[in-house]
Amino acid sequence: MKKIVTINLIVIMVLSFIYCVYGEEGRTTAEESSVYKESQEPITFTMYFVDPEASPYAEGGMKIAELVSDATEGRIEIEIKAGSEIGERDLLDMTMENQIDITTCANSILTNYIPQMNILDQPYLWKTAEEAHAAVDGALGKLIADKVEALGMHVIGFEESGFRNTFSVKPIEKIEDFQGVIIRTMENKYHRAAFEAFGATPVSLPYPEVMDALRSGKVNACENATANCLNSGYYEITKNVTNTQHVFTFILLLMSDAAYQRIPLEYLLPFQEAVYQGVQWERQRLMEANTEIEGKLSELGIAFHEIDIGELKKAYQDIAREKGYVFDPEWVNAVNQAIREAAFPG
Repeated sequence: MKKIVTINLIVIMVLSFIYCVYGEEGRTTAEESSVYKESQEPITFTMYFVDPEASPYAEGGMKIAELVSDATEGRIEIEIKAGSEIGERDLLDMTMENQIDITTCANSILTNYIPQMNILDQPYLWKTAEEAHAAVDGALGKLIADKVEALGMHVIGFEESGFRNTFSVKPIEKIEDFQGVIIRTMENKYHRAAFEAFGATPVSLPYPEVMDALRSGKVNACENATANCLNSGYYEITKNVTNTQHVFTFILLLMSDAAYQRIPLEYLLPFQEAVYQGVQWERQRLMEANTEIEGKLSELGIAFHEIDIGELKKAYQDIAREKGYVFDPEWVNAVNQAIREAAFPG
């Protein structure tokens, strides 16, 4: 698996390097870079996170900043701004308009601009994190990167918040337990269809309204990455976590074109490799953080429940066929390729 990922990364980086040399205007030339080196003043970029500084995602950003600084001999610095009060979609728009350097956003947000990415919103698309990694580190990641460039940005990495689970007032241990559950979901037809198939009633609410909805009883369940059960305070009301593992969420690192053009040619590949290594660090950190958070939640009296994933997957697939969901064939092939690569690494 590592061999395949490395080869894919090298190909993408080399192609990017060649394109920057021969196909882009405005990038720092070798002569300009030499003058810049003599000035000893670093190029500074700002990376925004809506998540708090203590989140694994922002921690990953800090690691990336450290690795980029080391790889570029301090010529490129990244300042991390976590807990942004500006929402993901607004940050994304600002990045496209070259108003900020780097933003982070969940793949479901970017789907509003790249319709083909809706395939990633499919519940039970991936059996394992390894399959998801093979996808964005390989052919699927390249498809996304090409579409992002058409929007005036550059994908520099794929962090993740991993699989999403269900937080509920009452215990949910089998599909029948979803009856009578009113669950908050994102405004996403695939996610909503899944919980309808399970027997629940999905309600779409903006993220900031979820806690009030739980307190008032407007909803009695919600779904998110396990870490967010603690960070958001959901555990105060939803005393049960069911490992439904229904959707895997990527957090894309997106750089404005104006910022990307400021990277001197000689530091482009070291920059990209450093970001990639930082992303790998974040993925490992997320696994560790989830274990830590589950322990803290257990200490707070939260009960964790397993459920028959196969039964949930079948229920979703049945309703997906009924609704006639179809996806771009090229993107379907990229997903299938990732699944094969994860099954037969090397």
